[in-house]
Amino acid sequence: MPKAIYDKIYKDVKTKIETGDYEFQEYLPSEHTLTAVYDCSRNTVRRAISDLVRDGYVQTMQGKGVQVIFQPVEPNSFILGSIESFKESSLRNHKTGMTKVVCFTTLEADEKISHRTGFPKGTLLYYIQRVHYMDGKPLILNHNYFRQDLIPGLTPEIASQSIYEYIENVLHQTIVTSKRIMTVEKMTQIDEKYLDLDDYNCLAVVTSQTYNGDGEMFEYTQSRHRPDYFRFQDNAIRRTKD
Repeated sequence: MPKAIYDKIYKDVKTKIETGDYEFQEYLPSEHTLTAVYDCSRNTVRRAISDLVRDGYVQTMQGKGVQVIFQPVEPNSFILGSIESFKESSLRNHKTGMTKVVCFTTLEADEKISHRTGFPKGTLLYYIQRVHYMDGKPLILNHNYFRQDLIPGLTPEIASQSIYEYIENVLHQTIVTSKRIMTVEKMTQIDEKYLDLDDYNCLAVVTSQTYNGDGEMFEYTQSRHRPDYFRFQDNAIRRTKD
């Protein structure tokens, strides 16, 4: 089954759910209607619906249909179970996002960087600091490390837009998996310098190691979030015992 077909349906229905065209607890159009709307087979519609179930947007109700279970979350929500760029999360949260690059340099991983990131010692890296703004507020500070050999041609201009768009649309590489750790950490001087923290002295910190389609880690990122504008959401499924 061509991925482009069911992925297009998935994205279109997902957008309609997020924008309220399909409201919380409303039922999606019938399978027969969706096959007519998208001019596709039932299996294609079922694959798209399956992905929406997996990502927590809908739930199949026996004998009734497919019900929307997604609700907009405030404050800004970030998806735990999928990989999003800041640009994508801003659009999904219906916010105006902007990124400012405050540091862009190249370096070679020494023992300390290797231990922190997981890149082998001697790996040539781009190191980038970026401040992400939502609706004009500086809320997220990213420390990004990208392998130069896997992500060639990276520039500050690209980093101020969407690095993931560059990877997928220009380099034509796939972004597959990301291992993440979430912690709460005390504010640092650089956090205080770039972020609007009000009276907060700690941040929500998400550390991620991200892999391409060849199983190679191309990115290590630490995202530092102002806590009252931060929420990760996920859809958990209980696995039945055999």
